[in-house]
Amino acid sequence: MGTDIHGFIECRWDRWLDEDDRMWFQAIDLSHLYNGRDYVAFGCLFGVRDTTSFRPLADHRGLPHDVSKEVLTAFEPWSDELHGESWITWAELTTVDWDEVANEVDNCVHEYHRSTDGSWNMHGRNSGLTRFAELSGLTDPRQLYCAGSLYPEDTEWQDGDRLFRIGRLRRKDAVPDSEWGAVRSVMRTLANLHGDEGVRLVVWFDG
Repeated sequence: MGTDIHGFIECRWDRWLDEDDRMWFQAIDLSHLYNGRDYVAFGCLFGVRDTTSFRPLADHRGLPHDVSKEVLTAFEPWSDELHGESWITWAELTTVDWDEVANEVDNCVHEYHRSTDGSWNMHGRNSGLTRFAELSGLTDPRQLYCAGSLYPEDTEWQDGDRLFRIGRLRRKDAVPDSEWGAVRSVMRTLANLHGDEGVRLVVWFDG
């Protein structure tokens, strides 16, 4: 059974209010911005499913003590079937070293494309496997999907302006803009209005 992420972005109205009067409100359902199932990202952010690649940024914090009424209403009916509740503010996300390298070699082969300046930019994990199978000679699908466990770190197969490599992820690769860019964009926009500490992502998991 797979594990899925659920949650909301919340914001806090601070203007003209005393600390005791400040409240959090639901801003947007996470499902409108992200609907993937990437366990490396879940682990990197919240310590769910993948607990070895990176130190989690916000490991099982539970729901915030001042969680918004709207989010609590969405969570409570299913609480017995859920796990991994946590949250992280935009302020915390802005201080993350997204170039931090993983603790271990990724089991997935990494695909890179050459940019106009000649550098290699990561395109995906376990992408282009049909071509990678031709280059590597792997024929067993089980081996293709875990090539990182079969070859030494930094083994490469160049294919013109495309490169396949065995290596370690950076945090930015584990939580890529191609999947999480919309979440970041909305949080950044709200933070411009409410402050970095006034915007947070509240999540939980099933499965």
